[in-house]
Amino acid sequence: MMIFVDQKTKIDRHVYMDMLRAHLIPWTHTIFGDDEWTFQQDGALGHKACETQDFLRANCPNFIKVDTHWRNNDGEWPPNSPDLNPLDYAIWSILEEKACAKPHPNVESLKRALKKAWNEITLDTLIKIVDNFPKRLKACIDANGGHFE
Repeated sequence: MMIFVDQKTKIDRHVYMDMLRAHLIPWTHTIFGDDEWTFQQDGALGHKACETQDFLRANCPNFIKVDTHWRNNDGEWPPNSPDLNPLDYAIWSILEEKACAKPHPNVESLKRALKKAWNEITLDTLIKIVDNFPKRLKACIDANGGHFE
């Protein structure tokens, strides 16, 4: 699912939780039903807020908690982990290759191209990306949490 927000919108915890309520939660009910699933996010400020973490705890069967503050090592996820985020290590490069091969005259053109590229990502491709995760996790452990690739 790809969601665009107005470029002037500041994604604070309230906007983020509204987006989760409006989009993520209904989508997961449709896709997973009663099956277990895990939600992963990065360390953006709106994601780290205690209120957001409480919301996720209440609405997701499982989620990977992030540090709530740089002084608090209370999360389960490395704070800067693009090597372990499927969006960062795979999806963004697919979207960039497909949607940004040529310049766009305006933002709407870019959005259309991104939506088209997003919809062209096959289930097979997504399965391969997810199946690659354990190997990437082992590489991260072998690198003592440092960058690898």
